Amino acid sequence: MKASIKVKYSIFLAILLISTLSILSFLVLNGIKNNQKNDYESNLAQQAKFANTYIRQIYLEQSKNTNQFLKRNAQQLVFELSSINGMHTAIYDMTGKEIANSRQYNNKIEEKEILSNALKDQIAYQVVGDYVEYMAPIYNEEQIGVIKFTYSLEKDINFYNDIKTLFINIGTVIFICSFICAYFYINIFTKSILKLKKDILNIKMGKYSGIIPLRRKDELGELSEGIYYMSNQIETNINQMEKEHENLRLAVQKLKALENQQKIFIGNITHEFKTPLTVIKTYMDLLDMYSDDVNLLKDAKVNITKETQRLYEMVEKTLHLSSLQKYDFEFQCEKVDVKDVLEEICNRMQGKAKKFNISLIKSLQSGFILGDKENLTYIFINLIDNAIKYNEINGKIFINSYITDKNVFIEVADTGIGIPKEARDKIFEPFYTVNKDRSKNHGGTGLGLSLVKELVEKQKGTILLLDTKEKATTFIISFPAL
Repeated sequence: MKASIKVKYSIFLAILLISTLSILSFLVLNGIKNNQKNDYESNLAQQAKFANTYIRQIYLEQSKNTNQFLKRNAQQLVFELSSINGMHTAIYDMTGKEIANSRQYNNKIEEKEILSNALKDQIAYQVVGDYVEYMAPIYNEEQIGVIKFTYSLEKDINFYNDIKTLFINIGTVIFICSFICAYFYINIFTKSILKLKKDILNIKMGKYSGIIPLRRKDELGELSEGIYYMSNQIETNINQMEKEHENLRLAVQKLKALENQQKIFIGNITHEFKTPLTVIKTYMDLLDMYSDDVNLLKDAKVNITKETQRLYEMVEKTLHLSSLQKYDFEFQCEKVDVKDVLEEICNRMQGKAKKFNISLIKSLQSGFILGDKENLTYIFINLIDNAIKYNEINGKIFINSYITDKNVFIEVADTGIGIPKEARDKIFEPFYTVNKDRSKNHGGTGLGLSLVKELVEKQKGTILLLDTKEKATTFIISFPAL
């Protein structure tokens, strides 16, 4: 079973506190015990020295026979010493026989080992229960016996036990308080670590927006900030990759569409080029067969000229359209007044309009745009020329310009044969013609409006075919005004 870091830290903290308090208590209590031992050893040694001095000065100097004197006065001696030092006292002769004891009863304790050591001019003692049996040699000029003191350890033991109890109580309180304080601190610490773990899991799962850095001024805070900035960078990189992937997908789609358009373009241009060439070839064959036919010669001259001009226009417009689609076409942009350009074009187209009894009606307002004058001329000539070609006799063409919402608008409307609804979405496609027969009659190639749209959009403009009556056509063009 996997234990969380909080549980591990709590267990480690408890073990550390218990170990620290236990070691500290052991060292202090052991020091107290050793100090008590040194105290009673020093005290007993002094008592033994005092007893020797007391015996020599008070008793032994009064008698030459030391052994006899010791036997006669031993009992009195132990009572006197016992009253002085407050300890039970006993005296042994050199044979190990007890000759006096301040106790009224004999406490049967195994003393042979320490007594034998004491009879060999050594100090010896043993701890029995709550008291110490201490034996030391008695001297005159040489050892004459052994004196024994019975030292009570009750006070020392009680003091030791009191200190031990105090350590246990205080240690318990310190352990609980320290554990609680440290637990809350560790809890904050582990929460930070768990927060970092959660952030890393969120990054792993692709959830980057919910990561918030920790407000800590330490290594964890720096690590959290690193994770936060790393997640932002990963998210940014992924978004860029997705964007690039989307751009690549769109590029592939566009390439496929361009490929299809290219196939259609090639098919259309082949077909459109073939038609005038077929007419020219047919007339050439007829002239070879009927070279003396004056009417045929006249008719062939007119039609060959007409088809040659149509073929020339198709080639010119195809090349122009291809250059717009293939290259980043450069314009000679300048500040242009649309009114001046339209006035000039209307004057140029006035003759052709009169030929078909068509009236040019102008309502022009001055409006400045940033554009290429030559291409603007081409745009407006194409629109007006189409309005003349597909108009009715005695028809009208309305040419208006005005400024609205920081845009310059140009409208070219006619009263001609119109464009069917089903064809209005396709009229800006290359080589698209509404009706093949009317295109041939008027010399149409299906490239004019496609070129117009390309040139308008290259100059940041828009062109729309307004939804009008069936027998009327209105184009509206807009450019950003200066």
